[in-house]
Amino acid sequence: MSRFTQSLQRNQPLKDQAYQALRAAILSGELVPGQRLVEAQLAKQLQVSRTPIREALILLQRESLLTIDSENSLRVATFSIEDAIQLYACRLALEQVSIAGACQNATATELRQLQRVVNQADKLADSKPSPLLNFQLLDIDYQFHRLLAEMSKNFWLCTMLDQVFDKMMLLRIQTIQQNQKVLDIRSEHRLIYEAVTQQDPNAAIDMLSNHLNAARDRVIEELKIYQSNRIAP
Repeated sequence: MSRFTQSLQRNQPLKDQAYQALRAAILSGELVPGQRLVEAQLAKQLQVSRTPIREALILLQRESLLTIDSENSLRVATFSIEDAIQLYACRLALEQVSIAGACQNATATELRQLQRVVNQADKLADSKPSPLLNFQLLDIDYQFHRLLAEMSKNFWLCTMLDQVFDKMMLLRIQTIQQNQKVLDIRSEHRLIYEAVTQQDPNAAIDMLSNHLNAARDRVIEELKIYQSNRIAP
């Protein structure tokens, strides 16, 4: 049974549980970008009344994980090419700060942890393409960039990046459906890791910028294909 279809626990606020369950389902791809959400159906799946579901959906709308379409239906958010360009611009600005801080403040323990994440991507390099592999790579990519933020020792930076990372996760889920190579992160992450271990912020920023710009270009190309397929007769 998936995490989403399990009933909620009665000893915790139902609104909070519904929010966490729905949010996890969105960011794991269980609820896919563009999928229509119906309050009554969600209440039935989670075995609660519609009130906590409604409250949870409002919170998810505020986080821009859900949107209202032209027919006033609630859907999991999808992103346009312009959205992708703007999100990557935000990431680049914030992560340049985080990686410079990581070069200065990373501990030996944190560097070993970062190396383990890089090695995980190496181990998956020759794996057969599959939906599971897609999400493993997404998780590795998130771990790598979240660790860099933590290594900066800048709490407020981490908080702001977390907000961007949520939208980026949904954007990446939207684009990996067609092409796993959109997550070609292995060599790019290793170059960033090596620059951080050498405590070279200029090289690290350059490697990070190259990585995020390349990722942006891959994502935009997939969005173009997605859009052309939608309008094709």
